[in-house]
Amino acid sequence: MVVGVLRLTLFLPENHSLKGKRQVLRAIKDRVRNKFNVSITESDAHDLWQRAELGICQVGSDRAFVDGALREVVNFIESLGLAPLGEENLEILHY
Repeated sequence: MVVGVLRLTLFLPENHSLKGKRQVLRAIKDRVRNKFNVSITESDAHDLWQRAELGICQVGSDRAFVDGALREVVNFIESLGLAPLGEENLEILHY
């Protein structure tokens, strides 16, 4: 079993409240869940208005599949244009 864990930082420079941040994150998370078979959640920076960190997880039997699927998720989030992407940290674990 291969588990891919991606931490993705998003910047929300136009945002001025936690409510606005939650709206943007909800839209991103819902669209990712509908298109891909991954787990996604806000994993850090909960109280910051203009920055968010998403945790995205994919499980599979092949490293190439897991890596490719998570890269597709990053490209999809970037194509939405809702928030500029920051740092990406991808970790692949084998069990």
